[in-house]
Amino acid sequence: MSPKSVVFKKICKDKSVGVYMGTRDFVDRVDSVDPVDGIILIDPEALQGRKVFVTLSCIFRYGRDDMDVMGIAFRRELYLSTRQVYPPLQDREKGIHTRIQAKLMRKLGDNAYPFFFEFPDNLPCSVALQPSPHDVGKHCAVEFEIRAFSAESQDAKVRKRSSVNLMLRKVQYAPEGEGEAPSVETTKEFVMSDKPLHVKASLDKEIYYHGEVVKVHVDVTNNSSKNIKNIIVSVDQISNVVLYSNDSYVKSVAIEEFGDSVSSGATLQKDYKLLPLLANNRERRGIALDGKLKHEDTNLASSSIVKEGVLKEVMGIMVSYRVMVKLIVGGMMGSSEVGLEIPFKLMHPKPDAVKESEMEEEMVFQEFKRSYLKGMIADNEDEDGNVSGGDDMAPKEK
Repeated sequence: MSPKSVVFKKICKDKSVGVYMGTRDFVDRVDSVDPVDGIILIDPEALQGRKVFVTLSCIFRYGRDDMDVMGIAFRRELYLSTRQVYPPLQDREKGIHTRIQAKLMRKLGDNAYPFFFEFPDNLPCSVALQPSPHDVGKHCAVEFEIRAFSAESQDAKVRKRSSVNLMLRKVQYAPEGEGEAPSVETTKEFVMSDKPLHVKASLDKEIYYHGEVVKVHVDVTNNSSKNIKNIIVSVDQISNVVLYSNDSYVKSVAIEEFGDSVSSGATLQKDYKLLPLLANNRERRGIALDGKLKHEDTNLASSSIVKEGVLKEVMGIMVSYRVMVKLIVGGMMGSSEVGLEIPFKLMHPKPDAVKESEMEEEMVFQEFKRSYLKGMIADNEDEDGNVSGGDDMAPKEK
């Protein structure tokens, strides 16, 4: 049995246009980004003489859609590019850039038209701050969207039933090569103590993958007269909203109080293990995610890597990670803290490249309907007012 490749499809309500795409995740390699390609399927009879356009947009949202617009809610289009698909401005065959486009054109027939976009190199990756379970509407996010619509002209008013939207996700993978394993140390002197407290903390590598245990090595030499009562180790996620407000959100996505003590004159060498996972932070508001496609699952946001020369202010939301090591020091006047911060990167591993000769031959069309999602009410519309076209719009393979 031959392997199968999934093709995502979505049809507008009046069935005049539909979008077919082989992927919804596009990889940012810092110096280049995967192009966005797909097929628009039209119904000439439903179009009634209208033209068909497709747009690729990057949108930054800050604040709920239902908030008052007096400086509270904020929406900015970071990028917008539009193509006229029908009537075509060039020969259909010249618009084919990828193998999946060619296969879809053969399968969908004469009313299928290709589209192709290239990302500029200064756009952020998809990031969304997780709302609390009781929040409604969209909050703070960088989102990418493909929109296909039929209208008399590009600037004419578009009827909702004649448009279809697909959310995309722009992601980054870990760069090639390992950087130097991060290490931080500090020396703390106390009043009425002749000798200091020395602490060193290090990681075994610079980049960790999502779902991987972070191992922290802590080395304590306590020559002071103080006693260390406890050691707390955490992985913190820092999300900086750099475009609009310069807000900063610091969230511990994994934390452990190990209860280790180090008495005066003693030493400690120990490895601590932490596992930063979204599964353990589902109910926490403000956790940054790697974008989100409707109700599909996602993970903690990856560390942001920005191409040299690109202004960070236009990146929307910047995400970074650090390990925090805190030593609780006992004293006559109460406890104090000695802390160290160790920066590291949390990312996806780069997947193995698939040769064109090894690509799946059989295509399976995956429709977007809320009724296919567990626990959702079955109906004919999704949240965009779009419907799945089923097989009645797509011609049989020739």
